[in-house]
Amino acid sequence: MSLIYVLNGPNLNLLGKRQPHIYGRETLADVEVNCRLVALKFGHDVRFHQSNREYEIIDWIHEAREDAAGIVINPAAFTHTSVAILDALNAFEPPVIEVHISNVHKRETFRHHSFVSHRADGVIAGLGIEGYQLAIRRMASLITLPT
Repeated sequence: MSLIYVLNGPNLNLLGKRQPHIYGRETLADVEVNCRLVALKFGHDVRFHQSNREYEIIDWIHEAREDAAGIVINPAAFTHTSVAILDALNAFEPPVIEVHISNVHKRETFRHHSFVSHRADGVIAGLGIEGYQLAIRRMASLITLPT
């Protein structure tokens, strides 16, 4: 059983309460349950984290170097600002999939740029919380593909 880290950035703890017209009414707890169920179907486990602190996300990426087969990350606002998260992801060799609940390309111009995308093996945006489930499915196939 491989371990997949699912990392979430700032304000995602308010999912379901903050701007539901953009992010939906489901909570981060709903996202976690869905990720665990999909991962389990493919024989994998999930370590799920959220933080409003950039350094905690970086620390989890460093931790993942030791025991994760892949990272699914929704860096939220750090997407557009954090070279530090990009650098941490560049030090992580297994696959990385970037997820955004909203379609960032239909939003403010500053949201169109992602530092994380420079490292990500795939990007999912605008599919609501279902994007996480698709990311877990894709990660499962990347983990089991022969090298």
